[in-house]
Amino acid sequence: MKTLVIIIHPHPENSMINKRWIEELIQYPDQYTLHNLHALYPDEKIDIEKEQQLIESHDTIVFQFPFYWFSSPPLLKKWLDEVLTYGWAYGSKSGYKVANKKIALAISAGIAKEDYSINGKYKYTLGQLTTPFEITFDYVKADYQPLFAFYGAEHHPTPEIIEKSTEEYISFLKSL
Repeated sequence: MKTLVIIIHPHPENSMINKRWIEELIQYPDQYTLHNLHALYPDEKIDIEKEQQLIESHDTIVFQFPFYWFSSPPLLKKWLDEVLTYGWAYGSKSGYKVANKKIALAISAGIAKEDYSINGKYKYTLGQLTTPFEITFDYVKADYQPLFAFYGAEHHPTPEIIEKSTEEYISFLKSL
């Protein structure tokens, strides 16, 4: 079964990392369903039923987004609030449609990895800062996986570094 990659980036065409990851994923249409929330919902009016059906039709879901202001783009929070509804994602006998689905985050972070550490500039790891996502997906009984991250996007990575991250991202997706 294909992996659903939900892309939450307001301007992926301007992103060195996300743009390259998307270009690579497009080459494998039999393995990945790409679902770009900003392109589909420029008015942010989410088709909840369509989103729920898409989730139900995949066993592995990856949320790909840039990490800024120590969180995700606002559209992902809105998507979580609106799509993970009572009676569908949790809270009733017929709920838990996300249960046992593998869910992971693929994050591009502008900041260097060493700054995301207990002794670093921001005092917390990226894993610690994304704990609310882990708790959310645990709450709906999904199988939350370790995150994938590219660090240092603001430091003008070389084409070689971007290419290496793309290879690592594909390997990560295949390992899910």
